[in-house]
Amino acid sequence: MSMDVRAIPGGPADASRPPRPLVEFWYHFRRNKGAVAGLAVILIIATVAVLAPWIAPHDPLVQNRAAILQPPVWHDGGSWSYVLGTDDIGRDILSRVIHGARLSMLVGLIVVTLSLAVGLTLGMVSGFFGGVVDVAIMRLIDIMLAMPSLLLAVVVAAILGPGLFNAMLSVAIVVVPHYARLIRAAVLAEVSKDYVIASRVAGAGPLRLMLVTILPNCMAPLIVQATLGFSTAILDAAALGFLGLGAQPPTPEWGTMLASSLQFLQRAPWVVTWPGVAILVTVLAFNLLGDGLRDALDPKLKR
Repeated sequence: MSMDVRAIPGGPADASRPPRPLVEFWYHFRRNKGAVAGLAVILIIATVAVLAPWIAPHDPLVQNRAAILQPPVWHDGGSWSYVLGTDDIGRDILSRVIHGARLSMLVGLIVVTLSLAVGLTLGMVSGFFGGVVDVAIMRLIDIMLAMPSLLLAVVVAAILGPGLFNAMLSVAIVVVPHYARLIRAAVLAEVSKDYVIASRVAGAGPLRLMLVTILPNCMAPLIVQATLGFSTAILDAAALGFLGLGAQPPTPEWGTMLASSLQFLQRAPWVVTWPGVAILVTVLAFNLLGDGLRDALDPKLKR
């Protein structure tokens, strides 16, 4: 006796009732095991970031001169007081990595929010009005895209001055063109459809057409791009911190930790290893989540 696939609760072809969007989304999303693993890792990192002051074993700024460059607990000379070891001035690496997760998640959130707001505005205006407005905005976007993103971020950060906020602002400026071009393409695909024309005939103004009629149908690619933008923001902010243009010592930021400990790479490799592993795992998790969201939200990729 065969089972009808349409009878699967929450399945894509459930004939018993109309499919609920969230249930259908989760049905497709959970089939990507890498995306589910990425989501789990991100939730763990976010929890660690929120609870950092309570779960970190030591103050990330407190120095212990008696435990300078102490190895991790599984090495000879290691101690359970400093599970991942200490840096060159006796600060606990585990505590600094945990507090660095808070800064990295904050950087990703602020950068994505700022760049998405500006890029969304530029892309909506460009795609909806067209003509001279579209040409002017797109030529500005093309000029920004003509320069390497990291180099442009370094230039902006150098002009604004070193600091975590200036690093976030420079990274946000760099990724604005990607959101603008993405939303412009989505608006151009929607603006000539029947439901938009019907809303225009019914008397809807430009602002209502853009925000209420068109924007909800353009959210799927924006969600995917914003998720991938998190990883880009964390990576670029860490690069600026490594170059001395981001967070300044003694702030426990992963890129700054790498820069300040690079000279001890051969003598005490654990000082550099753990911030690098934290960056790798976080960026990989967001990339896996972005791929899963793309597969689940794009109707063409659903099986």
